[in-house]
Amino acid sequence: MTKPWRPFATTCCSVEGQTVLSNLSRCRPTRGEFSKKVSEGSSFRRLSFSDLSSCPSIRINEEFSHAMGSGLYAFQLSELRAITQNFSSNFLLGEGGFGTVHKGYIDDKMRNGLKAQAVAVKLLDIEGLQGHREWLAEVIFLGQLRHQHLVKLIGYCCEEEERLLVYEFMPRGSLENHLFRRISTSLPWATRLKIATGAAKGLAFLHEAETPVIYRDFKASNVLLDSDFTAKLSDFGLAKMGPEGEDTHVTTRVMGTHGYAAPEYVMTGHLTTKSDVYSFGIVLLELLTGRRSMDKTKPKNQQNLVDWTKPYLTSSRKLRFIMDPKLGGQYSVKGAKEVAALALRCVSSNPKDRPRMSAVVETLEGLRHLRDMAISSGVWPANQKPGRNGVNARPRREIKAST
Repeated sequence: MTKPWRPFATTCCSVEGQTVLSNLSRCRPTRGEFSKKVSEGSSFRRLSFSDLSSCPSIRINEEFSHAMGSGLYAFQLSELRAITQNFSSNFLLGEGGFGTVHKGYIDDKMRNGLKAQAVAVKLLDIEGLQGHREWLAEVIFLGQLRHQHLVKLIGYCCEEEERLLVYEFMPRGSLENHLFRRISTSLPWATRLKIATGAAKGLAFLHEAETPVIYRDFKASNVLLDSDFTAKLSDFGLAKMGPEGEDTHVTTRVMGTHGYAAPEYVMTGHLTTKSDVYSFGIVLLELLTGRRSMDKTKPKNQQNLVDWTKPYLTSSRKLRFIMDPKLGGQYSVKGAKEVAALALRCVSSNPKDRPRMSAVVETLEGLRHLRDMAISSGVWPANQKPGRNGVNARPRREIKAST
């Protein structure tokens, strides 16, 4: 059963100790008052939490969307109830700490310029402060950033104390579902490479923005897939503006998902773009092995994916023993070796040794056309089975009769 939607009764909210929005449902500024900060909204660095905090009474409405120049639509709660059949459980797409996500259908008569399409409607459970902060971050970041590998934010709803977001619908769901659900069919090797490359391009775009953006919550469940398995990053609730000037990092509360967060960030709260690179390396390992970053159902020495895989990543001979058995040997031997080496660099304990995401993209794009399949080269025997340590058993050497 899903948690019922409960409004959050408050008159103000803060971000990192600063007041951001005060009395959201009752304040309406003039366009001039707001546009002083964001009249040139096409430049990403001109709107941030600190910008909003200096405006003591801002109502997030159509003027906010107009000022950002982002083409976001302000929806009414009644409209979103109608297109999701009152957020029916039959339309439920998923649920997480943020709340629930429901599928909906909008027609071209709802708003001028809005085409008929399926959408995903996220209802944020904002009983706590973090829910509102995440909603605001999504509007700010996805309202200003547009890229083929970022999920498109279509609009939002801020009615009384309700907080909702409307995204493009991603028909293939999340990478997590395809990798780890038993009912799902295996992702082919070429598709895995395509997904990894697309996600890498999304991160590279964020990191190379005028003011870098640190995604902070890169994981398989936040990589969504469209009908042709194009990867798009979703859920920007934890995203942060990167360091500026002479600063080397952003210091912030440690938030994210256990198993994906970079060790130096967990230990110190120091956040950099290299923190995202570490998380990306974890997902590369998940794509290689078909295993989760953390899995308490496994033996103790196999629960942490990085610790378990590291001894196998430096040798092409050993690598085959941890490859996802669902692939059935249908993967490029050279490609897998390169991905393993890349993943190992990404999860380095020293952030300086991790590559930039632009370099990651370049490496992955160079592997797309490799066709040296393990099954056809004799590296992957058809009868290979899991061994004692959770890796595939060492294949027997074939003995050929002399002619």
